[in-house]
Amino acid sequence: MYRYEIGIPMIDREFGGLRAASNVLILAPPLTYAEHLAYRMACPRAGEWTIALSTDERAAEVVGAFRKQGAQRNQIGIIDAVTKSSVPTLRDTAKAKFVTSPLDLTSMGIKLSRMVEDMWREGVMADPPGPIPPPIRLCVNSVSTILMYARLEVTFKFLHVITNRMKKFEGIGIYILNSESFDERTIATIKQLMNIVIEVRTEDGRQSVERDFRVIGVRGRTTPWIRYFYDDGTLTIEEWR
Repeated sequence: MYRYEIGIPMIDREFGGLRAASNVLILAPPLTYAEHLAYRMACPRAGEWTIALSTDERAAEVVGAFRKQGAQRNQIGIIDAVTKSSVPTLRDTAKAKFVTSPLDLTSMGIKLSRMVEDMWREGVMADPPGPIPPPIRLCVNSVSTILMYARLEVTFKFLHVITNRMKKFEGIGIYILNSESFDERTIATIKQLMNIVIEVRTEDGRQSVERDFRVIGVRGRTTPWIRYFYDDGTLTIEEWR
């Protein structure tokens, strides 16, 4: 089965990345740059594609973040639920599709399916052909915003469809949830859909804010806490030995 390198040295080195059909929840408090950790994990390698479902940032900002990670523009598809509310005349393109708000889950789901189908077709027809099925990464930034617009039951149903779709297509999904904005029931409900959870924590030191994370569920194991830094658009993950 295909494996996806995710830019976390310990996971890529010891496990060869993540297995296809993995769904990963990044559970993080505010101001921890969780979106940049997600973009790093979801950044496509050669022969791969990434779809970003963005309820928090405009399409241009998301594309810029992936380009800083080294992705090519034609590898990235965006479903933007932010921009059309202020620019209603926007029209969809092959790699950028727009919905009116994060509440429009039906349109998000339809446009996600179409984009996946287009990327599959492009992958199958590539010369030389790449892996079959074509490897696709999904990044949802963020589940928190969807929960602000939709009830938990509605959000769960939407994510249930998407996570199953990623399993079916042998892709991987990365989903961000604010750990401090929702109660334990909500967090536990969303966790049910995931097979891997990344817990992020932050501590205020005397001179700086320290941030680290651990990965739970890779082959039944939990990694040690791994320190990371974000500065001027660059995310750096400390090597763990």
